[in-house]
Amino acid sequence: MIGDMYPAGAGGWIEVVCGVMFSGKSEELIRRVRRALIAKKRVQVFKSHLDERYAGLYHVSSHDGRTVEAVPVDSPEQISRELLPATQVVAIDEAQFLPIGIVALATDLAASGRRVILAGTDTDFRGEPFGPMPQLLAVAEQVDKLHAICVLCGNPASRNQRLIGGKPARYDSPTIMVGGDESYEARCRSCHSVPRRDEDQVRLL
Repeated sequence: MIGDMYPAGAGGWIEVVCGVMFSGKSEELIRRVRRALIAKKRVQVFKSHLDERYAGLYHVSSHDGRTVEAVPVDSPEQISRELLPATQVVAIDEAQFLPIGIVALATDLAASGRRVILAGTDTDFRGEPFGPMPQLLAVAEQVDKLHAICVLCGNPASRNQRLIGGKPARYDSPTIMVGGDESYEARCRSCHSVPRRDEDQVRLL
């Protein structure tokens, strides 16, 4: 079963749950946190302060409404300051928004005997690696990549389609857009579209 591979006596390790939006990453992180709590583990949950959707800044929430309390952070150093000595399981949601130092922190936490669970979107709206996610995937003992369903064709979705004014966002749009009128859809590789400026120029010729 996902997230239950390593036994309690195995020492520390890193788990990464990745995939596109609407694929159930936060839901899976919440499931693992709740199982750890049932097992009477001491758990702390953190999330990027950039994510204020659904249940707000102080909760990790899934699209189906499930939540767990979380501490909003903007850096690995803040996680270190907030971490309690007795904590056995550290869960971090929206890891793609955190600085690259999260990789070293996760490695150090695992080396100290803790279980580290990170969830995040592994690719940005362009379909390219997002923030520290590639490095986290490389150092993790366990990686689970989840898929959504493409809203156009129904195939497994592995891309985040950003829409601005109902049209695909251009390639040169900012990687992170908080607020505004943009929206996202889950799409497969074939249905994903990211127009470039040079493509616009070719169509005008």
